[in-house]
Amino acid sequence: MSNQDEKRSVVVESVFPHPQEKVWRALTESPLLAQWLMKNDFEPKVGRKFQFRAEPVPGWSGLVDCEVKVINPLKELLYSWEAMGHVSTVLWTLTPTEGGTHLRMEHGSFGPDQEAAYKGATYGWRSFLGQLEKLLEGDGL
Repeated sequence: MSNQDEKRSVVVESVFPHPQEKVWRALTESPLLAQWLMKNDFEPKVGRKFQFRAEPVPGWSGLVDCEVKVINPLKELLYSWEAMGHVSTVLWTLTPTEGGTHLRMEHGSFGPDQEAAYKGATYGWRSFLGQLEKLLEGDGL
């Protein structure tokens, strides 16, 4: 495989001092997702097509078309992610830890010609995970 063919993924990991059930709810309940990620019509059903919706910006409609691919309750969630002509996947993995939950998000794959999308996703997911942390710390969950 040449460098031109190499794909990169954005990986963000965090340990939350909360049980898997609480973190899972934040990942799979549409109103909670809207509080930390984007407005959506998500339902945790394999095959369910849904959209994330944000304010449009120049060069992006604000829409992300998705489809639920895998649900392993409290452990794993995988969905496709299509935005700006780039099709990828987002995989969430939850692992119990002493006193909490280790959450890993992998958004892949970005080719060498998608440097701007890769950098944007890297920044965006770190910001989103910060918002998730605030939601989990609050009283609304």
